[in-house]
Amino acid sequence: MGNPWGKARGAFYGWWMVAVSGFIMAITAVPVFQAIAVWSVALEAQFGWSRTQLGLALSFTRIEGSITGPIAGYLVDRMGTRFMVFTGLLILTAGFFLFSQVQNLWMFYLAYFIMSVGQGQAGWITVMTLLNHWFVRHRGLAMGLAMMLMGVGALVLVPLIAWLIDPEANRLGWRRTAEILAVVALVSAFVLPKVIRNKPEDVGGYPDGVPPVPTASEKGEGNDEIELTIGQALRTQAFWTISFGHGFGSMVVLATMSHLGLLLQDVGYGVQTAAWVITVQTAVSIVFQFIGGWLGDRIPKNIALFIFTGIQGAGVVFLILGSSLYYFYIFAVLFGIGFGGRTPLTTAIRGEYFGRASFGKILGISTVPMNFLLLIAAPLAGFMRDELGDYDMAFLLLAGLNTLGAVLFLIARRPKLEHLIKAGAAN
Repeated sequence: MGNPWGKARGAFYGWWMVAVSGFIMAITAVPVFQAIAVWSVALEAQFGWSRTQLGLALSFTRIEGSITGPIAGYLVDRMGTRFMVFTGLLILTAGFFLFSQVQNLWMFYLAYFIMSVGQGQAGWITVMTLLNHWFVRHRGLAMGLAMMLMGVGALVLVPLIAWLIDPEANRLGWRRTAEILAVVALVSAFVLPKVIRNKPEDVGGYPDGVPPVPTASEKGEGNDEIELTIGQALRTQAFWTISFGHGFGSMVVLATMSHLGLLLQDVGYGVQTAAWVITVQTAVSIVFQFIGGWLGDRIPKNIALFIFTGIQGAGVVFLILGSSLYYFYIFAVLFGIGFGGRTPLTTAIRGEYFGRASFGKILGISTVPMNFLLLIAAPLAGFMRDELGDYDMAFLLLAGLNTLGAVLFLIARRPKLEHLIKAGAAN
């Protein structure tokens, strides 16, 4: 196959990979994760399922992530991004089609599990591995731009899906909308692999579009990156501090996603108000996904992660300071800054610390502790609210765990290959 975009305006082909990565995450992650709230409204209206039954679908995606994350990481390193995107989107197509035919609860769980497997295979781990191959100096910026594009997709797709499936309106309905998403995934499965190149070396290029320079970089470090195997990465302090730092920081995100609307309802605000708060948070996070990636290429990524994760936790505290809408919009701005800024850096720091050779495997394994922490986040917040009567202690606890995650990022030490070689020889 030819390279249809390779010479467009003389642009480095890696930037096209950024655009493709953002699009892939938008059509995979947004309908499966961000849109779960609107799917749930339509399903509850038709089948009368309880909130607990509907909420379990999101927990199942965390279990799926723990199981298939390492597998996806291994496969993307072995088979390449093109294979993973093609097969993942085919699985997602099957999941959307089955979802459109749901008649009972077990079919809903099965469809959502298949959708999650397809999303996991084609989505975040796969495209972040792709960008880690294409960028070194501009890794943070590239990943930030891709995440920003996914955020823009969420701003468009979630309201569009909600409008199409609104049970109080006579539009397409959730079944036809799911069928349309199946067609989009199927067409993308055959089109996108034609423009994806797994590595710059596949087209005779280099990361960032420039040949490697064996001299010291701007930061006074060697330009040659460390390349660790999965076994070597598992023996580093950085692997575990980054994995658990990511997990503790993400617990707050999932719990907030699940309970923010209910919290606003508890203090007298309706669904439309919740939508506006979420819109502000999403818009701010889109901007700071770019800023976070840009900043992470200019200061140590662990320090940038400490700053942004800390800001995210500070935002959560405003949820328990009072019932005025003023506090909720301060939360939206601070949380958007923190969440948006840290999102590309949690992946970029792994590329910087562990290299390109086994990045997919390392990223996949590192999601296991994160997904187990995410599995308990939303149920824990709900349990504490039911037992104590409000969300104050739940969000205070989550803010504390978020702070612990920020500190873990800060103390993450960049591995030194000579130390790992000596440790391996000693064993």
